[in-house]
Amino acid sequence: MGADRAASPGPEHRRPEKHSRRDIVDPILYVVRTGCAWRQLPFDLPPWQTVYWYTVYWCTVYWYFVRWEKAKVTEEVLASLRRRVRTAQGRAEEPSAGIIDSQSVRAPTPSAASREGVTRARRSTVGIGSSSPTPSACCWSCA
Repeated sequence: MGADRAASPGPEHRRPEKHSRRDIVDPILYVVRTGCAWRQLPFDLPPWQTVYWYTVYWCTVYWYFVRWEKAKVTEEVLASLRRRVRTAQGRAEEPSAGIIDSQSVRAPTPSAASREGVTRARRSTVGIGSSSPTPSACCWSCA
């Protein structure tokens, strides 16, 4: 009991949050939208240090999640949990049958194939043409 509690404290052992999650997400979106520096956050938002710390923390968590997804760790965890639940219910660890819903699988339609053909043709003619494409409105340096 003691080792588990020391490794991951439960909500009852944590300090209450000073700022709600929404109060942290709003300044992150503000920085993304305006492009301002962290220190230039308006004073009606939480301190920039707090918002920055949460951003770094969430990026770290996301980095681990991406690594776990690539290594198929989450699939292994879910499979292990499924086996435990089925065993606890007195059932076999692996299911003996599966159900496939035909409506959830999309078959390619003839119209989708024809649109793809048009798109490919457009791409090939743009690269061959003598005129240069107009740069997008969002970024003049990518021309």
